[in-house]
Amino acid sequence: MKQLFSILLVLLISWNLSAQITAKDYERADSTANFSNLVYNGSVTVNWQDSTHVFWYSVKTRQGTEYKLVNADLDSVAPAFDHEKLCKGLNEASKETKKPYSLELRRLKYSKDGKELTFEYNGSTWKCNLTSYKVEKVDAVGNGRRDAERYWNESDDETAGRPADSPDKKWSAYIRESNVFIKDSKSKKDIQLSFDGSPGDYYSSRIYWSPDSKNLVVNKIRKNEKRTLYLIESSPKTQLQPILQKRDYLKPGDALPIKRPCLFNVEKATQIAIDTKAFENQFDLSDADWAPDSKNFTFEFNQRGHQLYQVVEVDGTTGAVRILIEEKSKTYVEYSGKHYRNDLKDTKEIIWMSERDGWNHLYLFDAKKAAVKNQITKGEWVVREVVDVNEKDRTIIFKGSGKNAGEDPYDIHYYKVKFDGTGLVDLTPEPFEHLAVFSKDNKFLVDTYSSPKTAPVTVLRNGTDGKVLTTLEEADINDLQARGWKVPEVFTAKARDGKTDIWGNIYYPTNFDPTKSYPVIEYIYAGPQGAFVAKSFRANSYSFTGLAELGFIIVSIDGMGTSYRSKAFQDVCYKNLKDAGFPDRILWMKAAAATRPYMDLSRVGIFGGSAGGQNACGAVLFHPEFYKAAVASCGCHDNRMDKMWWNEQWMGYPIGKEYAECSNVVNADKLEGQLMLIVGELDDNVDPSSTFQVADALIKAKKDFELVVLPGSNHTLGGTYGETKRRDFFVRTLLGLTPPNHNKK
Repeated sequence: MKQLFSILLVLLISWNLSAQITAKDYERADSTANFSNLVYNGSVTVNWQDSTHVFWYSVKTRQGTEYKLVNADLDSVAPAFDHEKLCKGLNEASKETKKPYSLELRRLKYSKDGKELTFEYNGSTWKCNLTSYKVEKVDAVGNGRRDAERYWNESDDETAGRPADSPDKKWSAYIRESNVFIKDSKSKKDIQLSFDGSPGDYYSSRIYWSPDSKNLVVNKIRKNEKRTLYLIESSPKTQLQPILQKRDYLKPGDALPIKRPCLFNVEKATQIAIDTKAFENQFDLSDADWAPDSKNFTFEFNQRGHQLYQVVEVDGTTGAVRILIEEKSKTYVEYSGKHYRNDLKDTKEIIWMSERDGWNHLYLFDAKKAAVKNQITKGEWVVREVVDVNEKDRTIIFKGSGKNAGEDPYDIHYYKVKFDGTGLVDLTPEPFEHLAVFSKDNKFLVDTYSSPKTAPVTVLRNGTDGKVLTTLEEADINDLQARGWKVPEVFTAKARDGKTDIWGNIYYPTNFDPTKSYPVIEYIYAGPQGAFVAKSFRANSYSFTGLAELGFIIVSIDGMGTSYRSKAFQDVCYKNLKDAGFPDRILWMKAAAATRPYMDLSRVGIFGGSAGGQNACGAVLFHPEFYKAAVASCGCHDNRMDKMWWNEQWMGYPIGKEYAECSNVVNADKLEGQLMLIVGELDDNVDPSSTFQVADALIKAKKDFELVVLPGSNHTLGGTYGETKRRDFFVRTLLGLTPPNHNKK
C-alpha cells in the first residue's frame, strides 16, 4: 500500500511539473502595473507660492492632469488657468499638438499682479499672459555645463580648495604645501600660521573663520589608506572591449582619516592649543560651527563603533574643551537616521534628538550649563522628523508615530509642541498615514491621508489646531475596484516576546479564491535604519501585485530589529543582522494562517534586495524548516564586504566573530531549499563580489542554486528581466508549474 502511494505521489508531481502557466497569465500579471492609472484625484503635488498663503497643485483626474489654484486666506479653489487656452498658446509657441489635460508642467509661478504665469515644460521655461494666453519661450532649463555625476560614496578631497576670505574681508586664508597661510588683503603680505603640515598629515582646505575675523579653525587630517572597489563593465555602449571602473569604497575595519581641530589667532599669528586626544578614535568629526559672538565653536564627535556621540564646545580664546551633549549606548547611537540639532543662538539653548529614555524624542538643552533643561516630547512613541522650529513662538512642528492608542504605530502624524513640552497638538488626527506640506509661516498645511486599504483624501488645514478648512480632493477608485483589485489586509500578531505587536500587510491576486490553497511569498527588507511595510494607499506594487497575480499570497512584515519603535525593539539587530526579525515574521505568518486556511505555510518563499537580499538568502540558510525558496538580489551577504558606515553601525567595531556568524558565505553549506542569486555587475552600492563569494561557497559545498548576472546593471532587484526570472523561479519551486517559454515568439 505504501509503495502504491509513493507511485501515485511521483505521478502527481510529474503531472504537476509538466503543467504550464501561460504567457497570458504573465501578461495579466504585468497589467497590474497599470492599476495606478485607475486611481483619480488621489496623488496631489502641492507648491506654495513663496511666503504667501496661495498654492497650486496638480492632480490626475478622469480628464487628465488638472492644475488648481488655492488661496488659503479666502478659502477659494479654482482652476490655476484656462487649460484649453494655455494649451493652445503653448502648442502655437512650441509647434506641438498636445491636448489640454495632457500637459506636464513644473515650477508654476505667478507674477505679483497675477497677470502672468511662468512654468517649465519640456526642458524649457515659458511664460503665459493670462489675459491673452499668448505663450513665449523664455530659455532652456539647465543649459549650462553640468559637472560629471558624483559617486554617492566618494570621499571628499580636502587637500585643495579656494582661499577663504575673512568676514571683514581683511584677510584671506589658504593652504600651501599642506600648511595654513593668511594673506593681508591690503599689503598682500603672506603669513604662515602652521608649520607642521605634511602630505600624510595635512591641514584641510576647509577653513572656518570666526564671525569677528580674529580667529580661524582648520582640521588637521592624518591620511588613511583608501580602499578601491573594482568593477568590470563587460558590455559598454562606447566600445567593444570591457572597461575597468573604480570607486572609493571603505569597508568595515578599514582605517579612517583622523581630523583634529586646530585654532589660530590671526592678529597674533599664533596657534591656540586644543587637546583633541579624546576625539581621535573617531568615525567622524563634523565641521566647526562658530557662535555668533565668536566666543566659541562647536563640533560633533562620532566615536568609532557608534557607542559614543558628543557635541563639543571649544573656547575661542583659550582652546579649552567642554562637552555640551553626550550620548552613550551599549549597542549603538543611531547617528544616521535619528539625529537632529538646532542651536538657538539668542537663548543659548539646543534642541536635540535622543533615544536616551528608550524612545526617540526631543530635548531642550541649556548650552551654558551643558545640561538638559527639559524633555520636550516623551512617552512610548517616537519623533520621526522635525519639520520646523519657530524660535519666536518657541514651538516645534514635527512628524511622530505611535502616540495614538489602537492605531498602527507606524502611521505618521504631524504635531505642534512648545519648547517646554506643553501644548502638544495633533494637527492631523485622523487614524491614517499623513503627508503634509506647510505654508512658509506654518499657518496652513495641505494634508493627504490614507491607509493601505483606504483611498487618499486631501484637505487644507489650519496650522494652529489642525481644523479642516476645505476638502480639496477625494480619490476615486471605482475603476480600480471594477478591475478586481483586492484590498491589502493589515494584520498584527505578537512578537517572540509574546507582548509586542508586529505589523504587516497581506496582498491577494485579483482572482483570489478562499477555497483554494496558495503558496506564501514574503518580501523582506530588514534594514535596521527604517521600517518598510507600506502604510499609505497604493493601487499596485509591481513586485507584489504582479507576483501575486500568478497565484501567490504576498506578505510584507516589519519584525524586530527594524526602526520607528522602541530602542529595545531595534537593538535586536545589534551584531546580529542574521536575525532579521525572522522569529517574529514566522510567528506572524503562522498566526495569519491559523485563521486563513488558504495560506499554505508548507510552501513559503521569500525575496528581497540589498540588505533584503542578505535577509532572503539568510532565510533559507538559517530557517530552512520554514522558508523553502528564496531570491536574493544584490545582497550584502557578508557584512565585512559591504560599505563601512552602514555595517559598522549595526554590526559594531572592531570587527568581531559576529561578522562571520552572520555571513551567508560562511554559512552557505546550510542551504536546504531553493535559491536564486541576482546581481548587477556594476553594483557600486554593495560590492557584487559579495554575491559571487556566496556562489563560490555554495559550489564548494556542492549545493544547487541559480545565479543571474546582469551586465551593465547597478544596485537592483533585477529590473524587468530579473522580475521575470523571479516569477519563473517561484512558479517552478512553489507552484510546481513550468513557466512559459519566453523565447517563443
